Amino acid sequence: MICLDELGPERVKSFPGRRLVPRPGRATQELDYGRRGSGYVFGAFVPATGAALTQAYPHRTTAHLVDFLDRVVAWLDPAAERVYAILDNLHAHRALDVLLWALAHPRWEFVFQPKYAAYLNLLEPWWKVLRSLAFAGRRFETWPEVCHAVEAATAYWNAHRHPFRWGRRTRRRPARPPGIARLPVAA
Repeated sequence: MICLDELGPERVKSFPGRRLVPRPGRATQELDYGRRGSGYVFGAFVPATGAALTQAYPHRTTAHLVDFLDRVVAWLDPAAERVYAILDNLHAHRALDVLLWALAHPRWEFVFQPKYAAYLNLLEPWWKVLRSLAFAGRRFETWPEVCHAVEAATAYWNAHRHPFRWGRRTRRRPARPPGIARLPVAA
């Protein structure tokens, strides 16, 4: 199983983080609307191993999706007999070129998630991890800088990857004791 999706449009701008993004000549961080460029980051994620692949493109088109799918085929293990690709119902995912690509690759099967259930694609929580690794607390001047940050963050993730578990996150601290609204325990 592999999860596929696009992140974006991502703007070339300052991204808030835990620390102030330094800006020369200014004491405070101002709003930055990111009019220096934008693009999309296409991603593939294997939840069983935690492996991720990203590629940045200037637009979200069917041609870019087909190119990314070719990169994913080269990236995946060729020993896998069947590949289930989890996708959302974006029009570009159901375009004629993509469906023809799927016919040319018989081991691939596309599984489209319902429109109201984005959480079924495990790439969505991984985008949050990528944003924190690549963007948080940084300021970008050009689109290639954003692409380089995404590549570096993906390489870091793949070096320290772990399988994703779907469900409730584990608590790092003990649960709070119940307050005064606790019901008495019958003996």
